[in-house]
Amino acid sequence: MATSTQAQPSKGQAPAGVAFGAFAPAAAPLIVLTQDAKLVATLKKVSEAQHPVHVAGSEVDLAAALMAQQAGVAVLDTAAVASPIEKLTARLQSQFPELVLLVAGSADDQGSLATQIADGSVHRFLHKPVSEQRVRLFVEASWRRHQEARTGRSIAAAAAPPRRSSKWLLILAALIGVAAAAGWYFTRGDGTPARAPSAAPPAAVAATAADDAALEQLLQQADAALAAGNLITPEGGSAADRYRAALKLNARDPRAFNGLEQVIDRLVTQAEEALQDHRLDVAQQLADQARAISQNHPRVAFLAAQIGAQRERAVLGKAQRAAASGDVGAALAVLDDATRGGHRSTLVDEARAQLAQKQVDERVADFLDRGRAALDGGALIEPPEQNARFFFESARALAPADPQVQQAHQELIARLQGESHQAVAAGNAEAADNWANAAAEIGADAGEVAALHAAAQQLRGAARADSLARTESLFNQRMAQGRLTEPASDSARYYLEQLAQAEPASAATLAARTAFETGLLDEGHRALSAHDLPLARHWLSEAQASGASPAGVAALQADLAAAETAKPLEAAAASAAATNPGSYVDASTLTRTHYVAPEFPRAARERGIDGWVDVQFVVGTDGAVSDAKIVGAQPVGIFEQAALDAVRRWHYQPALRDGAPATQPARVRVRFAVQR
Repeated sequence: MATSTQAQPSKGQAPAGVAFGAFAPAAAPLIVLTQDAKLVATLKKVSEAQHPVHVAGSEVDLAAALMAQQAGVAVLDTAAVASPIEKLTARLQSQFPELVLLVAGSADDQGSLATQIADGSVHRFLHKPVSEQRVRLFVEASWRRHQEARTGRSIAAAAAPPRRSSKWLLILAALIGVAAAAGWYFTRGDGTPARAPSAAPPAAVAATAADDAALEQLLQQADAALAAGNLITPEGGSAADRYRAALKLNARDPRAFNGLEQVIDRLVTQAEEALQDHRLDVAQQLADQARAISQNHPRVAFLAAQIGAQRERAVLGKAQRAAASGDVGAALAVLDDATRGGHRSTLVDEARAQLAQKQVDERVADFLDRGRAALDGGALIEPPEQNARFFFESARALAPADPQVQQAHQELIARLQGESHQAVAAGNAEAADNWANAAAEIGADAGEVAALHAAAQQLRGAARADSLARTESLFNQRMAQGRLTEPASDSARYYLEQLAQAEPASAATLAARTAFETGLLDEGHRALSAHDLPLARHWLSEAQASGASPAGVAALQADLAAAETAKPLEAAAASAAATNPGSYVDASTLTRTHYVAPEFPRAARERGIDGWVDVQFVVGTDGAVSDAKIVGAQPVGIFEQAALDAVRRWHYQPALRDGAPATQPARVRVRFAVQR
């Protein structure tokens, strides 16, 4: 092979033929973390002539800008900082020791930074609202401090004049751009998305008493295992195994369902801690254990994406270090290994040193082809290192200024945003957030991303409202059907408990609780009217257990006591009726076999009117009611028709005279009371 006779550049020089502006310290930007347009305008006014202002809208954008821009001064607006400001400044100082920090905020924020301001870690503090003169003084002082720090160390190599370089070093300089492009991978947040409710457990089968005892024992054992940290071991005795066994007994029991959620939460939390410590294998193992419990759990899916992303970051970081050291072949080999299952490419050999530019172009084209194939196949961000995002970002690492690479990058952003829109349309808020996060991580417009997150949040609110409305509707239906407590998994009480779990203090829940308690008391009074004293005692017990109003409980108790006292008198009344068949008897002395509740007039209910109606009627030999008529009412003209319509549909056991059925006149007072 021919040997180049050109002089090689010394350390710190730009290779010949490379645009020196990509590497020379022409005009370092002023990095600003803020969403305050006035602050940005002031900083541009005082700084733009010397140092262009680069605005970052979030901490993730700030980290990416610092990695890519090589800035010397950064302004942090506390209003745009999600984490504690003192922790952010400490982290930035440890990662970028040459960075001069200005902080803008309130007096309270200044107090949080007192120690760092005193030791110089934070150079100056700007009180908001800022003044142009003060901003100018502080910014100029910060650049002077940055320049003094740079002057204090050896920069001779970096200052040497550029000379012509070999073609191999031309590619080395281009590949140093890996460091900036890989910033996307190194500045992702550690947060996880808000947990949405997992899919509801399947319909439960009514449990027997023995099953209930077994269920309670399983739940106690599961809770103990959870408290002891035995999440998935020992087999059969772990918290996960016992909560699953509990769900087999009662698939609707929220305690078992919530227990499994806690197991998953702890496994995912441990995995996230391992991920922060860069223990990828441990994190992967914990994620697999969590996935074994719930295959499609949104938080587990998000964790898997984080692990895959960190693996990608590790690969790109290794490629960056190889390129920065001058080994272009090694940098390309790292990327080849990641995309080809870890096997070194046969193309990576010494000939690459002479054909570096051509090989880089071919590799960029290959990454673009693979990325477009992945894009067409729907593999946008998964599986790790075999997805469109990884291929396109790999191409950006090698050729960030290439027009085709930039076009592919924009296409990927548009596709990720489109997936987020589709997820919203499909009602999947978790997926919408995940797609929006992926778009944000590769530089999507902050406003577009915020709109996607807002749509997902609105979707969550609507879904929650729909769920509560359905539950409230089912509660009302069961109340109207008289199914207050039975069956256990499809009664008014069951749906009231669901409302209380979801929105305990909402007006709908409170109204439902009042209606339920009133309904229990009404059932007790109906049982008394039907002379079913055991049933009345049952409803009294239910009302007491549910926390019904003390006044209502006391009234039912009094009526029940009176009925129990009057029981011996009923026989005497019946005997009197038999001897005096033409007299009207109290209907309570007869045995009613069919009851229809009177319909409360809507106008009276809306106006909160209570009242009563006295009705006289005749019980025929077949038990049917006839000749019903009004003999008294209060107030007059409101409840009479409703009372007549109900009484005419009642049936009684016929009166007996000389052993044969006989007609019997009777009188009853029908009461109307608004539930309050």
